[in-house]
Amino acid sequence: MATILDGKTLSMQCKEDIKKQAEALAEKGFLPGMAVVLVGENPASKVYVRNKEKDCQECGIYSAMYHLPEETTEQELLELLDTLNHDPKINGILVQLPLPKQIDSQKVIEAIDPIKDVDAFHPTNVGYLTQGMPRFAPCTPAGIVRLMEAYHIDPAGKHCVVIGRSNIVGKPMALLLLQRNGTVTICHSGTKDLKAQTLQADILISAVGKTGFVTADMVKDGAVVIDVAMNRNAEGKLCGDVDYPAVAEKASAITPVPGGVGPMTRLMLLENTLTACRLQNQL
Repeated sequence: MATILDGKTLSMQCKEDIKKQAEALAEKGFLPGMAVVLVGENPASKVYVRNKEKDCQECGIYSAMYHLPEETTEQELLELLDTLNHDPKINGILVQLPLPKQIDSQKVIEAIDPIKDVDAFHPTNVGYLTQGMPRFAPCTPAGIVRLMEAYHIDPAGKHCVVIGRSNIVGKPMALLLLQRNGTVTICHSGTKDLKAQTLQADILISAVGKTGFVTADMVKDGAVVIDVAMNRNAEGKLCGDVDYPAVAEKASAITPVPGGVGPMTRLMLLENTLTACRLQNQL
């Protein structure tokens, strides 16, 4: 039976260290601060935002929450971001995606000051990552790397297969694995014979968003399987891309959903906020 990569327990342990770091910065007169902006009433987004506020409270990080109505214009959102960019109490800015259709997400991402972009989505920060010198690492891929490190899973020399090519997970995940000397294959909707690729994976990371997408016959014996997705099955239960019971019989290690990657993503957001605080105050 596979080792369970327990992101929930690990993140709780790491939060204690973050709290100490935040307290040390506050004692020097630099209280780390994060602003989270939510536009509209997306139920999942509201849950994420509440969790982020709770995380900040637990770790001694100042949080400012902005919940704007669904009909908010792009210009109104950009004006708020300009205010937050110039607010010295705010070190990190996060705009919860997706945004309502009248707002251009890319324009919003590019309006955030790169030194406050704790999601690491701004083209400037993507460029730093591509060059192998990330100022902030994208939260989900960075959380996965931290989880792997905690369980002594080293991608060096391993064949790492990432399913999904999004800017949020797939592409930055591939870069972080590459920087750690993994041999990386990115699969996507245009990949022919996906199974042939996944069966070669020593480390398989799925970020598709389809329940039961990764089945046991797609996974080689002893592989590490990391499930990034957060879906709901027909019964309304949270689940990932991976057929967990069957794949866990073949894998050497596997992340549960929930309790695997999700808590680590939130942890890295807190870490990026501390990093932003230090950068902005030249500490």
